Amino acid sequence: MALKVEFHTGVADELAFACRLLRKAYHQGARVLVRAPSARLARLDRELWTFAEREFVPHLRFSAPAAPPAAAARTPIWLVDGEWPENPPPVLVNLGAEAPAQPQAFERIIEIVAADGDDEQRGRARWRAYKAAGLDVQHHGAVAGAGRG
Repeated sequence: MALKVEFHTGVADELAFACRLLRKAYHQGARVLVRAPSARLARLDRELWTFAEREFVPHLRFSAPAAPPAAAARTPIWLVDGEWPENPPPVLVNLGAEAPAQPQAFERIIEIVAADGDDEQRGRARWRAYKAAGLDVQHHGAVAGAGRG
């Protein structure tokens, strides 16, 4: 299966967008690794507990390159500080972290780029890195007025 790289740009609230995306992935039975700068990952961890009333998206946060905790085997969403561990889930959601040095470790990479000048610049750098690696990159612009929940 060929690696798919998708960029979602101009996202007004990247954490709400990520929560909806991860909820959808969970309901579809996908296993996902999420990378982001540590502070953003901490906020996402909190948001996944509270963004939708009466709904829980099973997730686990840990630091790598240490081995994943035993609970990771039964947890579909991994929030990982640092590099990913061996045998990561097949889908990577990137919220502003550097582009993976070995993108082929994944079947699908989803980049979420906020509507913020600094985040847009970092997103463009990741786009160029994927293109330089010879990967096909798809672009999805944010939908105006896309709400929470």
